[in-house]
Amino acid sequence: MVVLGSTGSIGVNSLLIANKFNIEVEALSCNKNVDLLNLQISKFKPKFVCVGDESLVKSVNHKTVFVGENGLLKMLENCKSKKIINALVGFAGLKPSIKTQNLNKTLCLANKESLVVAGKFLDTKKIIPIDSEHFGLKFLLKEMKIHKMIITASGGAFRDTNLNTLKNATPKDALKHPNWSMGAKITIDSATMMNKLFEIMEAFHLYKVSNLDAFIERTSTIHALIEFIDGSTTAHISKTDMKLAIANAVLDEINEPILEHFDLLSLEKGLKFEKINLEKYPVFSLKDEVIKNPDLGVIINAANEIYVNKFLNNECKFLDIKKIIFESLDKFASFKPLNLDEIFEMDKKVREFAKKLV
Repeated sequence: MVVLGSTGSIGVNSLLIANKFNIEVEALSCNKNVDLLNLQISKFKPKFVCVGDESLVKSVNHKTVFVGENGLLKMLENCKSKKIINALVGFAGLKPSIKTQNLNKTLCLANKESLVVAGKFLDTKKIIPIDSEHFGLKFLLKEMKIHKMIITASGGAFRDTNLNTLKNATPKDALKHPNWSMGAKITIDSATMMNKLFEIMEAFHLYKVSNLDAFIERTSTIHALIEFIDGSTTAHISKTDMKLAIANAVLDEINEPILEHFDLLSLEKGLKFEKINLEKYPVFSLKDEVIKNPDLGVIINAANEIYVNKFLNNECKFLDIKKIIFESLDKFASFKPLNLDEIFEMDKKVREFAKKLV
């Protein structure tokens, strides 16, 4: 297999699965964490590697090093692996997703932005999602008409924070996720509930279901639920560990435990579901709108990436997300892409507009 974004949390866990099941790792990529990349090169002996910048090449312990976006796409052309794990962060993951499908390889997708911004241009029947919520939904599917799909949210760093306090929330505050250990962007997206809005859009593209919702479930024990037309509801339960979703994406058959089974008796206080507070998490109020018009995904994603970058650099306030996202949508809401070139053009336009809002 190939692991794009091998030094991030999904990439690291993917390599743990590769090691456990003796899966050959043909290629690795990272943006700039060369120290960890070199350790991975030493252990897995990939044929190819790719880094984000030419200045890093001399520090990489490998003879075949590709560079940047074009290099990454060229590396994929040279790979013989049938499964590509795309664990890249943000809009940068879209072109590798497109390239993977154009090469008729199986896309094991952890880069949710690919579906958010261009889901209708990807063959979702040939995508294996690497996401605990969407793995949960896939696991629960059965031959009965579905009434509703539900995914869960931890509530992020500010689930117990007073709304007035959020005005002065800092990046350090927002990066304290209660349940998961993740990268900076997705942790901020969790704190704003943008991550859950993205996952709603992913579910729409992956499963062609429009009756979708999300609830807060603080323990992250239940990852997804499906309500069937007969009145029954099923839930997917596992420990908070992404190796389970990764293993199901890369292995054809699983005959041994990936994780320890969840101890239901450990839930002394039981399970509780809470509605998402739209005053605290205003971006989630866009749920029904994005299901009706998924073309809005590229606008929301571009504006959100600008917001996250500005917030992490202390250039805007935590609550400025509402202004940046909603004003960007007002500006470009009539967007109806006819091809992928228009997706990339709109991404640039939105970023330029969003940068001027704060």
